[in-house]
Amino acid sequence: MDLSFFSWDLISKYVLNGFYFSVQLTVVSTLGGIFFGTLLALMRLSGNPVLTIPATVYVNGMRSIPLVMVILWFFLLVPVIIGRPVGAEYSANITFVAFEAAYFSEIMRAGIQSIPRGQVFAGQALGMSYGQNMRLVVLPQAFRNMLPVLLTQTIILFQDTSLVYAIGAYDLLKGFVTAGKIYGRPEESYLLAAVVYFLICVGLSYMVRRLQARIAIIR
Repeated sequence: MDLSFFSWDLISKYVLNGFYFSVQLTVVSTLGGIFFGTLLALMRLSGNPVLTIPATVYVNGMRSIPLVMVILWFFLLVPVIIGRPVGAEYSANITFVAFEAAYFSEIMRAGIQSIPRGQVFAGQALGMSYGQNMRLVVLPQAFRNMLPVLLTQTIILFQDTSLVYAIGAYDLLKGFVTAGKIYGRPEESYLLAAVVYFLICVGLSYMVRRLQARIAIIR
């Protein structure tokens, strides 16, 4: 075991670009997943079968398939359908948003259902429509209640970005693996990648716990 090859020159040449892509993929997937997940949650809670059934099928279907399979299916099949390559980065972004929307949907649905019915009735008593009630009364409280869970899912999402290695996207893991091949130290490169993922996720988890404690104090 020799880690002497690990230096800032290695990080700047091979690791940083992969780290930037992993962060970008995490941010895009989180924002897109929350947006579409909220829409899916509202569809499932609408009580209208035309909206409820498709949303339920989508969410349960996505949650029943491994993410790496969804990534590979999109990357390999979509070019055949449209007649041109999509690219690993675009495939990763689209796939992650579509996949994470199903998980964020369940989080948002739980958050919406956690709001006391009295809040909804109060909005209705003021003459608010369903959309106004959701936008002004329910969703702001649901987001606050679910914020720690949403951030925890984002940490898991960051870990899952390593799966784009399967389609050749240059993420954080690919940066370490590339450096390991060039310097002839594959075992050490995987070890360093694991340490970096561990430190990042532990740091983010600590921040989430602090936020959760602060929100609990406010309540």
